[in-house]
Amino acid sequence: MKKASLLLITGLLCHTSPVLADTVLGVHAGFDYWAPQSKGGFANSSQLQDFRFNDRNQSGYYLALEHLIPVLPNVRVQYQSLENQGSNTLATDFTFANVNFAAGSELHSKLDLSHTDYVLYYELLDNALVQLDLGVAAKHLRGEIGIQSNQRNALQDVSQWLPLLYLDTQVTLPATGLDIFASGQATRFQDSHYYDVQAGIGYQLIDNLLVDVRLKLGYRAIDMQLDDLDNLYAELKFNGVFAGIAVHF
Repeated sequence: MKKASLLLITGLLCHTSPVLADTVLGVHAGFDYWAPQSKGGFANSSQLQDFRFNDRNQSGYYLALEHLIPVLPNVRVQYQSLENQGSNTLATDFTFANVNFAAGSELHSKLDLSHTDYVLYYELLDNALVQLDLGVAAKHLRGEIGIQSNQRNALQDVSQWLPLLYLDTQVTLPATGLDIFASGQATRFQDSHYYDVQAGIGYQLIDNLLVDVRLKLGYRAIDMQLDDLDNLYAELKFNGVFAGIAVHF
């Protein structure tokens, strides 16, 4: 009898251990593939030089840790590539990174504003129908902007931290495996702003005690205006559809 009881208890513990682990600490990871169109310009003054940017696909990924300690925020780290190339013919003289380009020059630009976000957030709602997260983020823009024309080359490094508000929400459509989601980050200070929003639909591909796998399809838009950040002025927009996968352990 004691042996049977011991086997029963052991079986119950083995069965509930994944649930217990998920309750104590949840690990979320994901990857997105984004196909935005790009437009805008940049300069070392408020007189921006617009460029005709190519369409280039971007990738991003994230890792988040969630726990049950009420006073401590959850943690999320995410990376987004943001690179492109463009061209333009100068109507007037233009100076960038202390290099002069004469009117009529054909400019070729290379833009890299890839960034990493460090997010602290709380789960305000977390039930079978609605999830709502709210927090703050620190965005590290780290890259470079370059211009080439004939034998002239100009290059400016970019390394800036931006504080943002963070919001993420998901509404489940019962008995369908589908959900509607939206998320965003936003900041505005002086004459600069940075908005990053996305929305779409998700589908629960796998849902069991060991792992959840979810597919996503949506639309994402980034709108940034930088006013004299490290002597950089820019107005840039990136808009397009994306597809992704999210995994929850």
